[in-house]
Amino acid sequence: MSGAGGRGCGSPVPQRAPWSLVAATAAFCLVSATSVWTAGAEPMSREEKQKLGNQVLEMFDHAYGNYMEHAYPADELMPLTCRGRVRGQEPSRGDVDDALGKFSLTLIDSLDTLVVLNKTKEFEDAVRKVLRDVNLDNDVVVSVFETNIRVLGGLLGGHSLAIMLKEKGEYMQWYNDELLQMAKQLGYKLLPAFNTTSGLPYPRINLKFGIRKPEARTGTETDTCTACAGTLILEFAALSRFTGATIFEEYARKALDFLWEKRQRSSNLVGVTINIHTGDWVRKDSGVGAGIDSYYEYLLKAYVLLGDDSFLERFNTHYDAIMRYISQPPLLLDVHIHKPMLNARTWMDALLAFFPGLQVLKGDIRPAIETHEMLYQVIKKHNFLPEAFTTDFRVHWAQHPLRPEFAESTYFLYKATGDPYYLEVGKTLIENLNKYARVPCGFAAMKDVRTGSHEDRMDSFFLAEMFKYLYLLFADKEDIIFDIEDYIFTTEAHLLPLWLSTTNQSISKKNITSEYTELDDSNFDWTCPNTQILFPNDPLYAQSIREPLKNVVDKSCPRGIIRVEESFRSGAKPPLRARDFMATNPEHLEILKKMGAASSIDAEDGLRFMQEMIELSSQQQKEQQLPPRAVQIVSHPFFGRVVLTAGPAQFGLDLSKHKETRGFVASSKPYNGCSELTNPEAVMGKIALIQRGQCMFAEKARNIQNAGAIGGIVIDDNEGSSSDTAPLFQMAGDGKDTDDIKIPMLFLFSKEGSIILDAIREYEEVEVLLSDKAKDRAAILKGKMIPSYIINSNPEMENEEQSSPENDSQNQSDEQVSSSSQEVDLVDQESSEESSLNSHPESLSPADTDNVASISPSEQTSDPTENHETTNLNGECTDLDNQLQEQSETEEDSNPNVSWGKKVQPIDSILADWNEDIEAFEMMEKDEL
Repeated sequence: MSGAGGRGCGSPVPQRAPWSLVAATAAFCLVSATSVWTAGAEPMSREEKQKLGNQVLEMFDHAYGNYMEHAYPADELMPLTCRGRVRGQEPSRGDVDDALGKFSLTLIDSLDTLVVLNKTKEFEDAVRKVLRDVNLDNDVVVSVFETNIRVLGGLLGGHSLAIMLKEKGEYMQWYNDELLQMAKQLGYKLLPAFNTTSGLPYPRINLKFGIRKPEARTGTETDTCTACAGTLILEFAALSRFTGATIFEEYARKALDFLWEKRQRSSNLVGVTINIHTGDWVRKDSGVGAGIDSYYEYLLKAYVLLGDDSFLERFNTHYDAIMRYISQPPLLLDVHIHKPMLNARTWMDALLAFFPGLQVLKGDIRPAIETHEMLYQVIKKHNFLPEAFTTDFRVHWAQHPLRPEFAESTYFLYKATGDPYYLEVGKTLIENLNKYARVPCGFAAMKDVRTGSHEDRMDSFFLAEMFKYLYLLFADKEDIIFDIEDYIFTTEAHLLPLWLSTTNQSISKKNITSEYTELDDSNFDWTCPNTQILFPNDPLYAQSIREPLKNVVDKSCPRGIIRVEESFRSGAKPPLRARDFMATNPEHLEILKKMGAASSIDAEDGLRFMQEMIELSSQQQKEQQLPPRAVQIVSHPFFGRVVLTAGPAQFGLDLSKHKETRGFVASSKPYNGCSELTNPEAVMGKIALIQRGQCMFAEKARNIQNAGAIGGIVIDDNEGSSSDTAPLFQMAGDGKDTDDIKIPMLFLFSKEGSIILDAIREYEEVEVLLSDKAKDRAAILKGKMIPSYIINSNPEMENEEQSSPENDSQNQSDEQVSSSSQEVDLVDQESSEESSLNSHPESLSPADTDNVASISPSEQTSDPTENHETTNLNGECTDLDNQLQEQSETEEDSNPNVSWGKKVQPIDSILADWNEDIEAFEMMEKDEL
C-alpha cells in the first residue's frame, strides 16, 4: 500500500517549502525512526530473522516457480488443478475476472518483487519474457482500476528498478526503456475511459476497441467506485514524469479534483459509488475499506511523490472526518455521509487492514496499533482474516484470497516502532500460509476460513505484495541491493522513485482545495514527527496499547458501545431496539410513529431501528441453516493438504457435535444408492460414494447404512457443476422421521467429487476425513510414516526430503494431484449472500425427488435475544441491556411528565411509510467488495 522516504528527517520542513528539495520528507519521516523500542517483546536474533527471510524467499520460489511452470503465459495460476487461468476458458467469476486481460498478469505484477528479493537474474529473464510474449492489444474488457494498479504499475515498477540495475553496471545493460514504452502504450489505451463530462473514468475498457463502440462491449456503465476513480494519480503521474507526456497526469488530477468537489461538505466524507456522468452519490455509505480505501492512500502519496501540498490538505481534511466519525477504536465502521453519527453496517471488510499502515505514515500511531492488534486477534482465531467479520468478531464472509494488507501494516508498524512484537506477527503469517494455504502447485486461497477448505485461486497481488512486505519485514538494510527509502510503494506495492517529484514538472498545480473549505494549517504536519512525542519515554508504550485488546475477540462486546454510553449518560431515553420490539405493545407502536417525525435524534433512531430489523430478519434465517462441512483427503499423496467444501445434511450424524468420521471411500452399486446395495462387502466399514438423483437423499443414506457404510458422500449428477458457480446445498430429509439415520452424509458438486473419483482411479485406496472443518495435519497423520515436512509445514525440509531418490516418485505424483476449485465472485458478494438468505430453503419438485436447500456459507449469527455486554472504564464487560433497562425504569419513575399514547396504529401502516428507506438500506447492503 505505501512507501517510505527517509531523507532529511533531522530537520523541520518549512511551510510552503520548495518541494523539489523536500518531497516525501514530512509525511514519511516517521517510518525511518526505527528501533525506538528497547523493551517489551523479546528481540529477535539476526539469525532467526535471516532464517525467516530465507523462508519467505523459498515460499516465493514455490509460488512463482509453479506459476511459470504450470500457468505462464496465462494471467494467473490455479494452484489446485495446476494450470493457468485463461479468461473465457473457466467459469466466469463476474467482476473478479476483469483483472485478467490475457497479458501475463502475474509475471508483470511480480517484476519488482524479484528485485526486492535480490533475484536479479530472474528479473532480467522475466523482463525479456514480458517484452517477447506480452500483447496489450487483446479484444478483452478489463477493469481500468485493476489494469492501472497491477499492469501499468507493474511495468513502471519494473522500469524503475531496471534503470537502477543498469546504473549499477552489472545487470540490464541491454535495457533501453522497453518496459516504459509498453507502459506508455497501455496508458494511451486507458485514456478513452476518461471521456466523460465529469472526468471520472468508466470502470471498464476494451483494450483493443476502447469505449462505446459496438465491438467494445462496454461503455454503458454509469457508476464507479471512489477508489476506482481515485487510485490513478501515482501511476499516471509517474508515466507523465518518466515520458514527458503530461496528458496522463492531467487526466488523473481531474478525476481527483472532481471527487474532492463532490465530497459531502458537512461531514467531509465520500461515498462508495458515484455516477460518472452526474457526480451523484449512488452508495452513500462511507468507510476506509472496499470501494474507498486507496483513494485516501493516494491523496497522501500524491503529496509525497508530486510535491503538491493541496493533496496533503485534502487528505488531512478527510482524515479528520474519518477519526471523528468512522473510527471507533479499535473498530472502523462505515457510516452514512449525510448522517455520519449513524453506522451504515455492523461488519468490517478485510481491505481496511491497510489503514493502520497509512496511519503510521500519517504519524498517528496509537489508533494504528489498536486496529492492527484487533485484526491480529481475529487472525489468531481464524488463521486468516475473513473477507468480512462482524463487530463481535464473527465471520460474515468466510473467504480469504491471501490478501496482503495486514502484512503491509505489520511492516510499517515495525518500521515505525522497531518493536520485535511485529516480527512475531510476521512469523505467524508465514506459518499460517505454509500450514493452511500451501499446496503442491503453489498457495491456494481459502474458500472458508472456518472449514479450512481451499479455492483454486492464487491472485497476482499475492506475489506482488505479500512476499515483498514479508521479506522487507525481516530484512536488514544490507540484505537489499538498493535503498528502499528512495522509493514510494503504490497500492499494489510497486516501486516508484521519489526523484520523480523534480522531473518534468509541467503540470499546473492549481490549489482547488481551499476554494471549498476553510483549512487550519496548524492541524497539518509540515515537519517531521517528533518521536519523543509519538513514543513517550516508555519503551512499553505499544505494549500498553495492545494489552487491553488481547482478549477483544474472545470477550467481545457489542458495536456502538461508546455512542450508546454517551447517550446513556446524557439522560436521553434509550432507543427502542429491534430485538425488544413487540407489535402488540402500544408503547412500542407509539415510538415507531415518532421515529423520523419529531427530531433528528428520532430520525436516527428510526434509521437504526430499520437497519436492526433487516439484520434481525437475516439472522433468524441464518439460524435455520447449517454451516458448510469439510471433506479432507488424508491418504498419500494428499496427506490432508486438499480440503473440499461440502454441503451438510439435515439428518444423520451432526459432525459439529460428534467426532469426525474417517475412512476409505468406495463406490456403491447401484451408484445412485436408490435400492439395496449389491456390493455391501465393498462399502462395509467405509464411506460410500453415491450419485445424486432418482430418489430421496434419506433413502440413499438408509441403503448405504444398511450395507454397513460408516458415512456417505453424495456427488452431484449434473456434470461440471461446481461451487465456483453455485451456492452450497444442504440435503433435506424426506418429510418423515429420519432419526434412524446415524451416519454422516455430505454433498459434493460434480467438480469436487471428480477429485475423489480421479484419485481412486490413480491410487486405488483413498482415505478421507468428514468433519465440520479441516483438521490439523499433525493430528490427522499421527503415527503414520509420512514425510515430516507435511506435518511441520517446513519448506526447507520439503526440499531436502523431496530431493532424495526415494521421493522422486512421490514428487511426480504430487505434481499430478489436482483438487477442486472453490472460487468466489467477490463482486456483489453481499448481493448473492443476501439473495440466498432471503429465499426460503429450496425444495426440489417431486419430479427430481432430491430435496435440496440452498444455503449461504456465511457465518451463523448469534441468537438476537442473547445478552449483550459492554466494557466499562475498568475494561470489564457488563450487561448493557440491564443497564439500559434500569436507566429506563429510573427515568420513568423520576419523570412524572412522561406519558405514552394509548392509540394503537397498525404495524403494517407504520412500516409501509418506511418502504423507501428500507429499500435504500438493502441497496447499501449489496456491497461490491
